[in-house]
Amino acid sequence: MARIPTIRSIDLAAVRKQLAQADPALGRVIKQVGAFTPDWRLDASPYEGLFRSIVYQQLSGKAAGTIFNRVCAACGDGKIPAPHLVAPIEDSTLRGAGLSRNKTLAIRDLAARTLDGTVPDRATALKTPDEELIERLIAVRGVGRWTAEMLLMFGLGRPDVFPVSDLGIRKGFQLTYGMKRMPAEVTMRRQARLWAPYRTIASWYFWRVLEL
Repeated sequence: MARIPTIRSIDLAAVRKQLAQADPALGRVIKQVGAFTPDWRLDASPYEGLFRSIVYQQLSGKAAGTIFNRVCAACGDGKIPAPHLVAPIEDSTLRGAGLSRNKTLAIRDLAARTLDGTVPDRATALKTPDEELIERLIAVRGVGRWTAEMLLMFGLGRPDVFPVSDLGIRKGFQLTYGMKRMPAEVTMRRQARLWAPYRTIASWYFWRVLEL
């Protein structure tokens, strides 16, 4: 199975030009925002990315960071514990570090599904098509499609992901096309056909348009 292209392997200047030609409204945003300069976390394995995502769910950045550091410290050397080390950790240790009961169960399920191969290692993930990989990731307790899509974008640098449920992207889409109401997902998916296979890059510009 061949490795799937990532953002690092494509000509971003050419992609911006292609998107602007395919969709003039998006092209105006690209011209205003400028170069595509994402801050992806491209070195995380799916396990590590989901571990972090589960801890951070429904928390502010600062509070989540504090709890994440406490969990890693409680599990050993301050790093995300390897999957095989999670089962022996007492619930009281995880709960004492700040994890809720549901997050504790989710972390345990993530470790188990990584050990049984449902959640692939990074090498396998890099060769797994987007939809197949998303289906494998959302099998984990507490992991929904949005979380899986963020991992594909930020953790693996996939160039053609379009998280239509993301509120920031929906608002950016609304502003870009001068819509009075928030767009329906079917409208967004229809427009997104113009940007394939670079919908991740288009998504990034919708986030940035909110900052203009």
